[in-house]
Amino acid sequence: MPFLPAEHPYSHLIDTLKDGSIKFFNPHKINDPRYDKLPLSIRILLESAIRNCDGFYTKQEDVQNILDWQQQQNKAEVPFSPARVLLQDFTGIPAMVDLAAMRDALAKHGVDPGLVNPKCPTDLIVDHLLQIDYSKCDPAASAAVKNQEMELIRNKERLQFFKWCSKAFKNVNVVPPDVGAVHQVNLEYLSRVVQVNDGFIYPDSVVGTDSHTTMINGLGILGWGVGGIESEAVMLGQPVSLTLPEVVGCKLVGSINPLTTSIDIVLGIKKHLRQASITGKFLEFFGPGVSQLSVPDRTTIANMCPEYSAIVSFFPVDQVTLEHFKKTRDQENLEMLESYMKAVKLFQSYEDSSEEPEFSEVIEIDLSSMVPYVSGPKRPSDRVEVSSMKEDFQSCLNEKVGFKGFHIAKEKQETRVPFLHSGQEYQLAHGSVVIAAVISCTNNCNPSVMLTAGLLAKKAVEAGLVVKPYIRTSLAPGSGMVTHYLNASGVLPYFSQLGFEVIGYGCATCVGNTAPLPEAVVDAIEQGDLVACGILSGNRHFEGRLCDCVRANYLASPPLVVAYAIAGTVGIDFEKEPLGETPEGKQVYLRDVWPSREEVQQTEEDTVISSIFKDLRGRMEKGNVFWNSVECPDGVVFPWDHKSTYIRSPSFFSKLVSALTSVPAPQSIENAHALLFLGDEVTTDHISPAGSIARVSAAAKYLLSKRLTPREFNSYGARRGNDAVMTRGTFASIKLQNRFIGKPGPKTLHIPSGQTMDVFEAADRYQRDGVPLIILAGKHYGSGNSRDWVAKGPYLLGVRAVIAESFEKLHKSQLVGMGIMPLQFQSGQSADSLELSGKERFSISLPDSLDVSTVCVFVLQTSQGKSFTVTALFDTETDVIFFQHGGLLRYVFPSGAKTI
Repeated sequence: MPFLPAEHPYSHLIDTLKDGSIKFFNPHKINDPRYDKLPLSIRILLESAIRNCDGFYTKQEDVQNILDWQQQQNKAEVPFSPARVLLQDFTGIPAMVDLAAMRDALAKHGVDPGLVNPKCPTDLIVDHLLQIDYSKCDPAASAAVKNQEMELIRNKERLQFFKWCSKAFKNVNVVPPDVGAVHQVNLEYLSRVVQVNDGFIYPDSVVGTDSHTTMINGLGILGWGVGGIESEAVMLGQPVSLTLPEVVGCKLVGSINPLTTSIDIVLGIKKHLRQASITGKFLEFFGPGVSQLSVPDRTTIANMCPEYSAIVSFFPVDQVTLEHFKKTRDQENLEMLESYMKAVKLFQSYEDSSEEPEFSEVIEIDLSSMVPYVSGPKRPSDRVEVSSMKEDFQSCLNEKVGFKGFHIAKEKQETRVPFLHSGQEYQLAHGSVVIAAVISCTNNCNPSVMLTAGLLAKKAVEAGLVVKPYIRTSLAPGSGMVTHYLNASGVLPYFSQLGFEVIGYGCATCVGNTAPLPEAVVDAIEQGDLVACGILSGNRHFEGRLCDCVRANYLASPPLVVAYAIAGTVGIDFEKEPLGETPEGKQVYLRDVWPSREEVQQTEEDTVISSIFKDLRGRMEKGNVFWNSVECPDGVVFPWDHKSTYIRSPSFFSKLVSALTSVPAPQSIENAHALLFLGDEVTTDHISPAGSIARVSAAAKYLLSKRLTPREFNSYGARRGNDAVMTRGTFASIKLQNRFIGKPGPKTLHIPSGQTMDVFEAADRYQRDGVPLIILAGKHYGSGNSRDWVAKGPYLLGVRAVIAESFEKLHKSQLVGMGIMPLQFQSGQSADSLELSGKERFSISLPDSLDVSTVCVFVLQTSQGKSFTVTALFDTETDVIFFQHGGLLRYVFPSGAKTI
């Protein structure tokens, strides 16, 4: 607590539970009628502001602004201090490397380095190291064990660093590898709904560096994703600053169709909400339809909120939530949870409409209107009804190359290429499935969806159906709990018989860690210039992400992944065409093997019980043989190995040390060159790839100079603790569309010399010549997963500003966090409308002071005598403060050192 309770400005709101041993701040005791009308998600913000009111980071004015939400939404900037921070290892390792480097910096200044610790409890889940080296193994071998062995060998340095962090830092909890995916572990193990600390009980809440952090809102826990830079600030005691958001109420009505899965509900809701334009808003569910959704259903829906650009998709705690916790939590704690949530009016009942909060606006969705969909072939936003899939794929072949088109000549659309695999001949055609992955994101938290897939596999095997052996199939359960209930329900062996063998626990296919396809398959695809397909139960599938030669990728529910794998093609009408034939030649249709909703629910009730959760919790707490065998150094300062290509003290920290005494004001930009001239839909995958390191890339050249072989390159995600690799990997995507070049690839034009070169080499040359850099872009710049290197990388390349038609909100914040200006063209303007070639030199004069209360409009001048205005996207006072200090780290580091 910031103050002793007697000195706290809201000590009069302190109430007690039970015998008085547990205290809490009760906002309801304010006796203000506005509280009862607040959305429940806003009530959580209010409780946090009351409890953390210290007169510095959080003031009484902030409490009053939140209470006056109806009038202050979209106006007042308020702080939020979450109960904890959640890191996954890809984005977590740079944060922990930064903390280790902070200790170095303080030690050099004679300050005790042991004083550098996260102030906010931080959980780091090691789940993104897993790669699929083995998928289909002989019965005597286990793909999961063999992949785990490779994980340990490949990532030994990183695991040693993580283990050192778990011992050296206070308030850091490391969950070892092979336990589960970050969002799954958060749901099943780390989530509390309420926290008890120093005798006070308060709502659990979290910010995390994984895009799936929002999944936790399905449990009634407020949480959302932030960039790695923002997470570091929260770890060091800074509250999250946000403009008090609008809250859209999503009223669910109608009854769910028995054949509709949670993923169909997700995609249906996503369609409605994308059309509603709720970017940057809270979404809160209410209405009679909510009670039909199980907690796993809710978490699946909440997980997808980044796809429709909401900050959170919040399901308040209700009776369904309590029933879920009766199976998975201690009964005594459950009674305390229920008593507290009802006392502060954070418990929702859908029976009495008079208790419904007031929202900024209400969207009504009829659950009975939902039908099965898939998304693709290139973007999650392009939904296709399963009943129309065959026709839609055919139209994609005909259309010009674009987000939905491949432009295959009519005479080549019937091409079939024969090839041999394991001594048997097969054929590939346009639409042939070559990757089918039930992976550890989006769906696997939901037993009903996974059990539907498992029961479908069981019925298919019993009917004599098979999956062709050349298809790269994999099953990466979200956690050991998923494997447990699949095994307990008896469906796991049937998954295995179809080739969906458990390959391990963690992100794999979705981050580009798929093992190479058989050479014969790749050769056949290239020979016929075929549009081969991947189908996966994830939420990211941008073109080329799964495999370079697989051009069409579809997101689907786990049972549909199994169904399309059996069919071997996406060019099938499930209503009219059979999945396959039995050994006796009888045709089998999807309807013949699709399990009923009642069958799935009964299996779920019989298998998803408290013992499963207890088994998982015990496994987490014990660790595993591999993790327990990892040795790590001792000491409060990390002993950097200068030969390491995984863990390196970041170079930008040497610049931050000087900030201990002074902070230079941001400088105007004079005669900058454009490093890149980009179009629309530039994703974080384009900016900072997470997949494999190409052999001809700038990062590969660096690793080769360190005497590593291509087999030892690993992935960009695995090397996020090395700034030399990550800087060279910035804009290294093979799918980067740079208008200076005219074709996809990680190249750019060095304008002064007219030479085409790697982006890193051009940036390095500009920096040596003292030339500042900008980036020109189109709409939706920076969409996709949150990663700190999407801002750190451009910063180290020398980029001072990005000028785009629009930005993804989270990425905009990340740029500000590194001192890079996000500048937006005026409405209706673009680089094209302004007739910019990108080869001009650009100058931007900054005023002496910035004021967030007025729109920051800057005049940009070019060397060709043209001038135009751009808007600086500083949304909050905190944005301005961070930028004026040259970035968040430059602001937090000296203040933290002085506090220490």
